[in-house]
Amino acid sequence: MRKLINRYWINSRLVCKMAEISTIARPYAVALIDSVRDSKDEGLADKLTPILEQLAALVSDPEVKAAINDPNLTSDQVYDLLRGMLPKKIPVEAENLMKVLAENGRWDAVPDIARQYVNLLHQERKEAVVEVDTPYPMSDKELASLMKALQHRFPGLKLLPTVVIDKSLIGGVKIIVGDQVIDGSVKARLAEMQAALTS
Repeated sequence: MRKLINRYWINSRLVCKMAEISTIARPYAVALIDSVRDSKDEGLADKLTPILEQLAALVSDPEVKAAINDPNLTSDQVYDLLRGMLPKKIPVEAENLMKVLAENGRWDAVPDIARQYVNLLHQERKEAVVEVDTPYPMSDKELASLMKALQHRFPGLKLLPTVVIDKSLIGGVKIIVGDQVIDGSVKARLAEMQAALTS
């Protein structure tokens, strides 16, 4: 029983920490979107995305994470270390974000900032990423037909498909759009049949 309570406590603390980081990340992501809106550089939004993704990958690397958390390094040294690992020329908005993150010691929020920034950008552009999980590769024609059918369900949105091969589905497809899941896979139907037979 004690082990179960400890595991629940650890899991709930982890969930709280993740929720806290997500909450911390939001103002940074919103500020970036505002700066994109205010900028005269029409391509800024797309220039920021790969920089944020690179920075997120860097701060997630175990060796870099150890350096970031090294008490012997100042915030300026950590900034210089990370800045040196990115392309020589990056948008001033990315530079400013990094400086604020260094001042506040919030490098752990970068992956969430990157994710939320991309989500907000899609909302601005009235776009939605569509994850299509399928056990076999789809032809361009099949994917186009599926997107056409989905467009009726999500009017007014530009659908951006990404295909993920998942052999465990057996057949059919599983579609994820934001927090909506349309599971038409054989695996899901078999699970439903099993649940119906055992209830």
